[in-house]
Amino acid sequence: MSFNIYHNLLIKASLKEVFDTVSQPEHLNNWWTLKSSGSPKLDSEYNLNFTEAYNWFGKVCKVKNNESFHLKMIQSDKDWNSTTLGFDLEIKDTSTLVKFSHVNWTVDNHHYRHSSFCWAMLLNGLKNYLEKDIIIPFDKRN
Repeated sequence: MSFNIYHNLLIKASLKEVFDTVSQPEHLNNWWTLKSSGSPKLDSEYNLNFTEAYNWFGKVCKVKNNESFHLKMIQSDKDWNSTTLGFDLEIKDTSTLVKFSHVNWTVDNHHYRHSSFCWAMLLNGLKNYLEKDIIIPFDKRN
């Protein structure tokens, strides 16, 4: 049995703007990571650095320009190691519908539930970054 996190949100931005913001390190650093590196190409490795103790890696397992971007975690916290996080995008009127998923958690524990809450907060930060050009300092993000 696996456990999954899903969040959908509308962002008033183009598919390209949203895709770039969820896949380009210079944008990831403005709403999620402290510092990151990687390229949105299949099998490319991303370094997702949050602190020295949380210096994680994921591999691009699905990517379609301006449509989808998914990372399978390969070196992270033990609860995240089996998981894949992804962004699937589609046009909805004048906005982009972001269908976020973080799937294949092996246990329904505190970390899983806390991560779901944190993702909701971070995705709101993603929306505010794209729509209002607001960057929440890393130490203020949940």
